[in-house]
Formats: sequence, C-alpha cells, structure tokens
Amino acid sequence: MYQIRTYFLFLFLMVWGVPLNAQNMTEAQADALFTQLSNWGRWGETDQKGTVNLITPETRIRAARLVRSGNSVSMAHEVLEERTADNFSPYEHRMTSIGSSPGPWSGDFIGVSYHGYAHSHLDALCHRFQFGTMYNGYSEDEVTEEGCAQLSIQAMQDGIFGRGIVMDFPRLRGVDWLENGTAITPEWLDEWESTHGITVGSGDIVLIRTGRWARREALGPWNLAADSAGLHATTVAWFKERDVALIGSDSALDVKPSLVEGYDSPVHALILVALGMPIFDNLDLEAVAAEAVREGRVEFLFTTAPLRVNGGTGSPLNPIATF
Repeated sequence: MYQIRTYFLFLFLMVWGVPLNAQNMTEAQADALFTQLSNWGRWGETDQKGTVNLITPETRIRAARLVRSGNSVSMAHEVLEERTADNFSPYEHRMTSIGSSPGPWSGDFIGVSYHGYAHSHLDALCHRFQFGTMYNGYSEDEVTEEGCAQLSIQAMQDGIFGRGIVMDFPRLRGVDWLENGTAITPEWLDEWESTHGITVGSGDIVLIRTGRWARREALGPWNLAADSAGLHATTVAWFKERDVALIGSDSALDVKPSLVEGYDSPVHALILVALGMPIFDNLDLEAVAAEAVREGRVEFLFTTAPLRVNGGTGSPLNPIATF
C-alpha cells in the first residue's frame, strides 16, 4: 500500500511538471498540492490536533525505550535580546525586583513577539491561512483580536512526547552548513535514510539541520527571510507519505527564495494548512547533532510542552532530546 500511494503521488507531481529534483514550481502547481496532500477530515470534521493525532500511547512507549545513555540536550537557542538582521523582535527581559531593594526576593519580566527567524517556538495550526481557511476548513475569521477560536496552541496542552530524528544535512554533505538558497529535495531525504539505515515513520518528530546557527556564529546574523537553506515544496509529499507527526528546523523550514511562484513560504503553508502538522521554528540543533554523533544514533526521545495560552498562535519552548 505504501508503494502504491507513493507511486501515484509522485506520478501526480510529474504530470504537473514538477520533477523530483524540483527547482522552480508554478503557483498553479503549488495550489494543486493543497488538495492533493490534504488531511482535512482525516481525524473528524472538528479535529484540532492534526498530525499530532499520530502520536499515540504506543508510539510514546516505543519512544521511551529509546532512552539508553540518559544523556539530555536542549534544542532551543538561547534567548536573543539584541535587534539584529535575523531578529526583528528581541526578547524583553528586565528585573522587577533585586536582592538589595527591597529584598528578600528577586523577580523579572520576560516578553516577546516570538514568530519570525530568531526565537525557538512551536507554530499552532491557526498560525497560517490559505485561500481564506486554516487546516480542516476552519475559516480565517475564527482568528480575532481575542485570539484563535479554533486550532490554537491549547490543542497541544498535554505536551509532545515521541521519537525525535535529527536529519543533519551539512554532515551528510561534509560541510559546516548548507549555503544560503540550498534547496533540500525528496532525493536528499531518501539519501539521508539510506545513509543512516533508518526509516522515518508514523508519529515521528523530524528535525532538519541546515547549520544556520553554526553559520551565524562564524559569519554573523543575516536576513533569513530573504536568503536561507531549507526544504523545497516538493518534500511535503514525502513527509505526508511517512505520516510524520511534527516537523522543525534550525531556521523557518522553507528554502529562501522559495523557488515557487507566488509563494514566499510554501512549505509552511502546505504543512500547516493542508497536512495540519505543527512546526518547530528556529530550534538550535547543533548540540543534538553533535550528541547524535557521539551516541552513534540519530533517534532519541523528544519531549516538550507549549505554554497554555488560550487562543495562542504558538508558543516559545525548550525541547529536550534524551538519548
């Protein structure tokens, strides 16, 4: 059944003139993928969780068994408080009380507009609209000044617990980072699986390392919205076929420029709206990639939980990989 579905999906892409090593895609081709890849109604007409439904008690138990050494690493980047080319909305952190006055308590305030290209966060399914709708056909009008009435971050209030897989593409290519504008295609994903002898499967949490933070450390900040390595739109079918539960990267997932006519972030749009798959943005995957090398395995227990913000479009967080 897997091979049959794959054949017809790839046949569809080729009929529409999208080669498997696609570079440029027309707006009409991208528009068609919203219907072709749709998960709408798969878990019921009122579903709020999308592909998070693929994380089950059984997948959690299997993920727990991945813990062997017990070593844990953070996959969030440190809070950035300075305005830079990739950080248009820095964290605000100020002390509200300190030890010398009035004492004996200290306290602080933390605030941020976290969407963008700087802060590690999780996108809720109400974060993106396409053709006036969100995942599962909910109208964009469900999002008001009061917040998201449907598909908010509250749908993930019980946390994420599953098998995490770090796909380290700079290491696959023998470089420190992927050059800006490098498009990761389905062939890259297949090559990665073959090289590591592992198959991405149902309920997995897939993390794409481009080396963004290593490049930033070496060369300084730059505008990732205009120029960055990432996934090409043709990869979305691959993740749909594998029944991935959540996806994330060390950037904002999409290759920039997108190589898709009329779309700035087609991967974001297809994954959030068509698949109903939440996205982790701006994770720091340097430590987990290094730990994967030390451990000799690229799979681990992934755990995290968003803030329970009623009507929230997402949440900052600190995901943990435990080997």
